[in-house]
Amino acid sequence: MNRNQEKVLVAALCGLVITAAGAFAVQPAMAAGYQVDQLAKVTGVAHWDQLNVRKWPASYSQKVGAFEPGSHVWVERCIEAKAGADWCLVDSQYTSGWVNSKFLTPVHDWDI
Repeated sequence: MNRNQEKVLVAALCGLVITAAGAFAVQPAMAAGYQVDQLAKVTGVAHWDQLNVRKWPASYSQKVGAFEPGSHVWVERCIEAKAGADWCLVDSQYTSGWVNSKFLTPVHDWDI
């Protein structure tokens, strides 16, 4: 094995270790959740702004979409945050991901 092949192998192993560490870090948070299964409305977002939808329950996570203020979303489950607001897994038409719960207001009287 030459020097360049060793560098590639070390880089690949480092990538695997980082990926595995990230998966273990998110896994406990996913387990500490609670079911919601309720309709909610996006609130607390400026009329000119959007609520970012994230791949994972963290503000630094990859953005996978956004909801307009006043949009209705289905809240599947939420996880408790030790600091700040909880994160909720939401779904609306073609967008699914995690949003900060402080921007959701439950809709209690709705008809299907």
